[in-house]
Amino acid sequence: MRIVFLEVEPVDEQSVYEMFSGHDVTVYHEIFDIPKLREVCADAEVISPFIYSKIDRSVIDAAPDLKLITTRSTGFDHVDTKYAAEKGIPVCNVPQYGMNTVAEHAFALILDIIRKLSPSWDTVKAGKFSYEGFRGRDMKGKTIGVIGTGRIGLHAVRIANGFEMDVIAYDVYHNEPARAELGFEYVELDELMERSDIITIHLPLLESTFHLINRERIDQAKKGVIIVNTARGPIVDTDAIVYGFEKGILGGAGLDVVEDELSLTTDHPLLGFENVVISPHTAFYTDEAMLRILGTTLDNVNGFIDGTPVNLVE
Repeated sequence: MRIVFLEVEPVDEQSVYEMFSGHDVTVYHEIFDIPKLREVCADAEVISPFIYSKIDRSVIDAAPDLKLITTRSTGFDHVDTKYAAEKGIPVCNVPQYGMNTVAEHAFALILDIIRKLSPSWDTVKAGKFSYEGFRGRDMKGKTIGVIGTGRIGLHAVRIANGFEMDVIAYDVYHNEPARAELGFEYVELDELMERSDIITIHLPLLESTFHLINRERIDQAKKGVIIVNTARGPIVDTDAIVYGFEKGILGGAGLDVVEDELSLTTDHPLLGFENVVISPHTAFYTDEAMLRILGTTLDNVNGFIDGTPVNLVE
């Protein structure tokens, strides 16, 4: 099949060609705007985008031979799945590549904030070896609220258990077997905001989760709470985080994703606050995860060819 891969890291290009050697593969490294996407995808039978490639109805219409869209990510909000369904084009994702990977990164952000690692390292680099001003807090005994108990969220629960934290969780769907196995408590979102010392978000971006964390939620939050988002930027309203710091409600924010990531500049409002750590959407980005992504994408293509599609999104 003619497969167009978008947003491939140069270091992964050879792996793509080797794994998909039986197909006519074209690889692009860049992040393209919509007009350019229409151009490069015009001859594709399969499009494999990543998170910043917007596969909207115009891109789909520009590819008359398009048979499959297989995004190399868990989230699929960058693909117009409804229009693809109308056109009879299945959309697949990679649901399991980052179960531990993303959860581990969430705790890296938490530890950076709660133990003040980044500012202490800046001080050492400046030639001052002193612990003054860098007193942190224990993880043990803190209440962590996990928003979203899918694969990544449940792995976050496992890690929290290792730190001997008290775990509460919110999800519209209750995974009772996992709750019984891992020993956490399901609560409503209002209660989670009120009780949590740390909140970590592991949800897809949907209409129902857009700005789920907003000013109203911040007003409900426990004073000093740390909010961590390794899911999708628009789940958290940036203005609400600014508001939370200005009102003295938030004690920290660890963000691997933010709204309008590609337009982030040095005057971004969150960069002026202490106890904010922002990583550039790297929570998924490990050697192991990238191999899992390509392997699952190959399974998606082969499953479609064999008439037994896998990892279809709704």
